[in-house]
Amino acid sequence: MLQQLPPITKNILLINVLLFLACQALPVLDYQLALFYFQSPHFQPWQLVTHMFMHGNLTHIFFNMFGVYMFGSVLERYWGGKKFLAFYLLSGLGALTLHEFIAWREVHSALQQLPASIAKEVFDGTITRVSTEYYEAAQSLSNVINTPMVGASGCLFGLLMAYGFMFPNSEMMLMFIPFPIKAKYFVALYALFELYSGVQSSAGDNIAHYAHLGGMLMAFIILTYWKKHDRTHFY
Repeated sequence: MLQQLPPITKNILLINVLLFLACQALPVLDYQLALFYFQSPHFQPWQLVTHMFMHGNLTHIFFNMFGVYMFGSVLERYWGGKKFLAFYLLSGLGALTLHEFIAWREVHSALQQLPASIAKEVFDGTITRVSTEYYEAAQSLSNVINTPMVGASGCLFGLLMAYGFMFPNSEMMLMFIPFPIKAKYFVALYALFELYSGVQSSAGDNIAHYAHLGGMLMAFIILTYWKKHDRTHFY
């Protein structure tokens, strides 16, 4: 099956799987390669790219790689390897940009509620106890700067947007929808679901919904530009 895949898609799948196995053997890699908030003491510049090839568990990597396999192979054959790789990585960068912007807003909100001394301790990781008055803001700040983001989901949502944009009337059969649905409607519904989930921000939800939306938004910008300048035909 791998032999039939175009080269960039195949290599993306292999890199993700190899890094997943490496992190199972060396858990310290999770903190080295996952993406932390840019003001976190754990942040490193290479995380801007490496986090796109990291996954939290077997279910996470399976569904992301299944999506890359399904949509990536179609798009790479249509565009060619160089264009596909550029699109894939730019979608991932768009995802992290929106994710970091939302995180920055949360940090800014928390800092307005905290004395500078407590905020510094949170950033330094030296805080031991905080009064009830500042507990919620300190906890919010700590969650943002100490919770890493991993996964190819931003890139995948870019691919999903591209498939719906380029082949809007192709019909998709999905496990959780018992009838065929056109790609353009599926993409639109999924985007609305992600927006709702991001705004809702339910307790215990550890999915980076705004990163998904960032990947889709960046993909839409790129595709619109390409369509205008390349005169590409869409189906």
